[in-house]
Amino acid sequence: MTVAAAADSGRIGRRNLGAVPRRFRSILSLADFESAARRRLPRPLFGYVVGGVEEERSLGGAAAAYDDYVFLPRYFAGVAGVTSETELLGTRWQAPFAIAPMGLCAMNGYRADLALASAARRNAIPMVISGSSLIPLEEIMQAYPLAWFQAYLPPTPDRLRALLDRARAAGVETLVVTVDSPVGSNRENNLRSGFSSPLRPSLRLAWDGIVRPRWLFGTFLRTVLRHGIPHFENLYAERSVPIISRSVQREFGGRAHFAWEHFAEIRRQWRGRLVVKGILHPDDAARAAAAGADALVVSNHGGRQLDSVVAPLHVLPRVREAVPDLPLLLDGGIRRGTQAVKALALGADFVLVGRPFNYAAAIGGEEGADYAISILKGEIVRTLAQVGVRRVSELEPGRVLLRGPVPPDAIARETRDEHPVQPDGQ
Repeated sequence: MTVAAAADSGRIGRRNLGAVPRRFRSILSLADFESAARRRLPRPLFGYVVGGVEEERSLGGAAAAYDDYVFLPRYFAGVAGVTSETELLGTRWQAPFAIAPMGLCAMNGYRADLALASAARRNAIPMVISGSSLIPLEEIMQAYPLAWFQAYLPPTPDRLRALLDRARAAGVETLVVTVDSPVGSNRENNLRSGFSSPLRPSLRLAWDGIVRPRWLFGTFLRTVLRHGIPHFENLYAERSVPIISRSVQREFGGRAHFAWEHFAEIRRQWRGRLVVKGILHPDDAARAAAAGADALVVSNHGGRQLDSVVAPLHVLPRVREAVPDLPLLLDGGIRRGTQAVKALALGADFVLVGRPFNYAAAIGGEEGADYAISILKGEIVRTLAQVGVRRVSELEPGRVLLRGPVPPDAIARETRDEHPVQPDGQ
């Protein structure tokens, strides 16, 4: 039995801690993976993953937004058979969340992208391959043929064409185009934690590795001895620079000139499904839909690009109004099933979760990712049942309300004349 099956075998109710592998007994929530990763990873690497941009207001704001909403449950709703199964882009998935694209995962856990792909495949959820992954796209697609690919678009038409050809040849059917990174961001936390790009050997990094032998021997030395110095594998059609190259920053530049006409060209060249990630303004959502996007990701890039930007959850209902029929995914700050269900009730069809799965793969590889998926899936199933619905498609905005006193007209009343309840004896 897999960790996912052992931790939550489809039953609704309390989880059985005795069925969880001993190594994960102290991890009861996605947030617990962060604490475990902090102890395992060198400070520069952990700082790179956990941090946001500048004062991290966008990072904190995205997470805090969920507290602005509360549930309004319905009871005696007949929730036996509740399921987290959800359809998105023509595929039936086992849960309404996907593993978000994350770069440099393989620096935190040995071949972590492959571990995430295998766990996603076993649990039948989407996994989005990062354009800044250190594992070749082809290897990850072989591990999970239904994986999506997130591209950081090359700055020139010929390199763009070549990258799309490579993705197509690898079997990618769903391409995710990130639009919220026109220029680099000011991640002061990287400097404070000692992380640099390119990654520079230093006494601080060496000492952090020595005092964390499980990472040093289990990830870093194992990777270098078996595969050499990691390279950015998926930025272009060809293999890109190693992580220690002085030209790393130049490889990520040159995207400030992109505009909607460039997206139209991508749509012309890419015949598969096309998802736009990084939408926040409703007008941009409508523009993307008109240009041929098959789905949108409402996202602030994990709080890692622009500080003091709107929380994705806060703008989600407005984006839904702008594109009522287009599939929407929400990305940002989700650590609990209750938060995922709030997003789904407010207009999202799916959610993306990133950092917790990064941490899970870092400390437990495929088994850790599997367990993290089971935690979130179990919380979503229980929340759906507690709210009073049997499936995600039954959620509606009325199941969540803004926190605070409820205005008299905020709750829609239902009339049920089909099967009125009769008093005893009638």
